[in-house]
Amino acid sequence: MAYWLVKSEPDAWSWDEQVKAGAKGTPWTGVRNHAAKLNLMKMKKGERAFFYHSGEDKAIVGIVEVIRTAYPDPTAADGDWSMVDVIAVEALPKPVTLADIRANEMLSQMVLVKNSRLSVQSVTDAEWKL
Repeated sequence: MAYWLVKSEPDAWSWDEQVKAGAKGTPWTGVRNHAAKLNLMKMKKGERAFFYHSGEDKAIVGIVEVIRTAYPDPTAADGDWSMVDVIAVEALPKPVTLADIRANEMLSQMVLVKNSRLSVQSVTDAEWKL
């Protein structure tokens, strides 16, 4: 099983909104970066992702699960873009900030540290467990 990290500006789509969506889940729309799109296309049903608040928060705040694999994103005006559907699984007891991640030597190679702008990224098994 692969693990992921998906990023959202909390004023555009927040963890609280994801939780309120309930068991029906929500589409993860609006990805307009080819590397992030390729990651969306690799996601499998049942895989999990960290839900990361970008912007001022810069913290992992929860865990979501993929409930529908990649399909065309109807919010795209042009181009071939994809989305997946996710549901909230659980909030983290304490948000894990980008500063916390950068301060941990064991997470120094994490995509979030190396390419913090990528909106959908892979997470290794070791990073997930930590």
